Amino acid sequence: MTDGRSRRRADTRQRLYEAAVELIAEQGFSATTVDDIALRAKVAKGTVYYNFKSKNDLFEELLRHGIELLTDEFRAAVQGLPPREAVGALVRAQLNYIQRYQAFAQLLLSEMWRTNREWHQTLILLREQAIGVIAETLRAGVDTGDLPSDLDVRVASAALFGIGLVVAVDWLVFQPERPIEDVEESLLAIVRRRL
Repeated sequence: MTDGRSRRRADTRQRLYEAAVELIAEQGFSATTVDDIALRAKVAKGTVYYNFKSKNDLFEELLRHGIELLTDEFRAAVQGLPPREAVGALVRAQLNYIQRYQAFAQLLLSEMWRTNREWHQTLILLREQAIGVIAETLRAGVDTGDLPSDLDVRVASAALFGIGLVVAVDWLVFQPERPIEDVEESLLAIVRRRL
């Protein structure tokens, strides 16, 4: 494939992701059709099937795409920082990400608890990638003595990921006028009490 063709395909897939996440956030997965997604993305229905085998495949790839973006942002945020500063950078990165991709965050929050979906195993693996970056940061803090030696890294990592996701969605839905800096400081105050 040529670079131009690859770029066009990536752009089309991005438009399909955005259309799908908006529609699913608005009306739910079951009520969203491939026709709806194509219409919202301003492409032919065949374009959806050219890029994805099915609506389920599109959704699974959407989850993969969104969580991989978050994981990359986590990795970039903590690079070269000492553990305590890295924890703050993780909180900031998650809030910024969710502010940019609010519909995806709402979708992720709702799908994490559904165990009957065919993409559930993929979601578990992807969640582990994102939480793995948090765990590496916390483990480094425990190892250097910057964080308490009795910290349960596994539970603390999941808690930090979960609290960031829930607080950010709550903020954007119920208090969108509140500055991100206030939300970040409040969230860090909670995290600092334990760390």
